[in-house]
Amino acid sequence: MDSPRPVFGISTSLTGQRWAWRGGLPPGNGLDGRGDDELLHHLFRTRGGEPPDFARLKAPTLRDWLPDPSIFADMDRAAERLAEALARDEMIVVYGDYDVDGATSAAVLIRYLRSCGGKVGHYIPDRLLEGYGPSAEALVALKQAGADLVVTVDCGTQGFAALEAARAAGLDVIVVDHHKASTALPPAVALVNPNRLDEAADAAQFGHLAAVGMAFLLAVALNRLLRAKGWFVHRDEPNLMALIDLVALGTVADVAALRGLNRAFVTQGLKVMARRENIGMAALADAARLNRAPVARDLGFALGPRVNAGGRVGQADLGVRLLTTHDAAEAAEIAARLGQLNQERRAIEQAVTDAALATATPAPGCTLVAGQGWHPGVIGIVASRLKERLGRPAIVIAIQEDGTAKGSGRSITGVDLGAAVLAAADHGLLIAGGGHAMAAGLTVAADRIGALDEFLNDRMAAAVAAATAERSLSIDVAVAPRGLNAGLVDVLETAGPYGQGWPAPRVAAGPFQIVDSRIVGDNHLRLQLAGADGGRIKAMAWRQGDSEMGALLQGARGRPIHVAGRVKRDDWTGGNAVELELDDAAFADGR
Repeated sequence: MDSPRPVFGISTSLTGQRWAWRGGLPPGNGLDGRGDDELLHHLFRTRGGEPPDFARLKAPTLRDWLPDPSIFADMDRAAERLAEALARDEMIVVYGDYDVDGATSAAVLIRYLRSCGGKVGHYIPDRLLEGYGPSAEALVALKQAGADLVVTVDCGTQGFAALEAARAAGLDVIVVDHHKASTALPPAVALVNPNRLDEAADAAQFGHLAAVGMAFLLAVALNRLLRAKGWFVHRDEPNLMALIDLVALGTVADVAALRGLNRAFVTQGLKVMARRENIGMAALADAARLNRAPVARDLGFALGPRVNAGGRVGQADLGVRLLTTHDAAEAAEIAARLGQLNQERRAIEQAVTDAALATATPAPGCTLVAGQGWHPGVIGIVASRLKERLGRPAIVIAIQEDGTAKGSGRSITGVDLGAAVLAAADHGLLIAGGGHAMAAGLTVAADRIGALDEFLNDRMAAAVAAATAERSLSIDVAVAPRGLNAGLVDVLETAGPYGQGWPAPRVAAGPFQIVDSRIVGDNHLRLQLAGADGGRIKAMAWRQGDSEMGALLQGARGRPIHVAGRVKRDDWTGGNAVELELDDAAFADGR
């Protein structure tokens, strides 16, 4: 079957892309819906939804999507050990990663266990001094300080040496993680991870969950067990739904695929967050000047970076402390500190990004750049910037004074970076490494960076070529200028939340004429567009002021153009005003 005609006939845009209907399916092609539902069903289908699921996709609830936690390997064993620790009044320490997923995972278990009467502390390793994952030294020290049970969250699946040391010291460890596992597993009382290679199919389908989702499922399993044991006969049963705002934040900030259960987590978590019942979360929103009900994008762009800032350039446990405190004054103080650290992080990030872009060269499989003195706390964000700019996986490596180097990578859809990094570790190229499909971290000897670069490019070239074979921009809806209005925004938002794996709808519209263009803020291009039908809209092209597309648009006043991007409410103007976040444009006069 021939592919559908390009949207608006655009086969080569200003970014060199063909405008194609997402999934090759133009709207209205054999759908059973009417009116707004027809558009919603189209959005669901082009994102992998099946007609029997359309109703629960429109209103995702935990009742419709939550599995029985017992389907996961070791889940019941982990719940039994935690119940035993509560009954014996043992000291439990939650050992988390220093990013948002780690902080929220830790906060879920800490808040839940404390509400059950448990004695619970936390340990978050320093990114620079200790690195990712549990260390033997830290676990043994925790045992010596009185810990009876440690629960690692968002780490531990590759912690073989550390968990061996813990076992030798007599310390029980439960691992709750989502990173890719090897055939062998480290010694733990229980290892709960949907990405275990021996996981059953009904559980492995949840491999897209962030660690915070798995932590919540463990809380559900433990709650059920404690109820059966009569634990709540003389004490209040915790409200599990009060923890869903934490699950939503960690899920979005960790760029987990927003499909299935994750959509329910985020949908319901946003409702809980809007009630501002978690003092720390409310303080975080206040510090970010978020004075309306949050949406999914806020979690990734306003709240998540602030929590991350503590682990990147400040004190690693600030995020956990913020999200578990019941003291409003302490919450406000920590949130303000995280805001300051986030500003510092942005300045450091920009400097490293500029240096990385200056050294980046085209590569067939993975762009790998390394630099002496680069701050390892921002290399993950810089890798994301390189990935966006170059359109292929990117790894950024910070070389340390001791001759080792820390690296962080981000991938594109269809290319499993975590598997490639694990393969490099299996080939003896890494000191340590792991991750998932879209992101990975590693430690490598500086003199092995060249060999690592060659290995990854050889391994990933074919997958990258397949993923980028036909450069096209996926379009969901095409409208005339006046069609970019608040009514369209409202319908599109009904099919949310949007994020990784459930992309925000991209709307094509036009023809417009550019009536004003200017550079604003940090190299952003702002356009004022007017259509012959009376439609007018503001368009923002983020970080495109110095790009080729930005230059062409600034010189195109008066020329008819079509534009494509995400339409949203204009937060500055308010009311029914909308704006377009511009992804691409094409001249409508064919010149």
